Amino acid sequence: MDGDIVRKGLTRDLGFSKEDRDMNIERVTFVAKLLTRNDVIVLATFVSPYIARRHQTREEIGEYVEVFVKASLEECIKRDVKGMYKKALAGEIKDFTGIDVPYEAPPNPEILVDTDVESVDESVEKVLKYLEKNGYL
Repeated sequence: MDGDIVRKGLTRDLGFSKEDRDMNIERVTFVAKLLTRNDVIVLATFVSPYIARRHQTREEIGEYVEVFVKASLEECIKRDVKGMYKKALAGEIKDFTGIDVPYEAPPNPEILVDTDVESVDESVEKVLKYLEKNGYL
């Protein structure tokens, strides 16, 4: 599930406040839970900045693998293909992760991909190897 696509449909009524972000992840968790109950592997790509909400999601879904896609703020700004960081830095978007509000990095993700130093292929390979090793694929 792609965060941008979900925001165009399932969560288009939400902004970027803490409450809205929590509701966004709550809705996605509900959908992921339905899919995983039917033996569908769900890869959900979302900025979920709060440890407590991610912990709650883990408890609700059960079988949950956290992938921390690490990228420095400088690198995120450099890769800003949608212009979101530019808008946030200009004050056009409020409560933007990394600009107005912090991102609470996970202390022990199952998988860490460091996109400042790893290529896309290396990061994908790391995720696939973990999934294969742990019987998901």
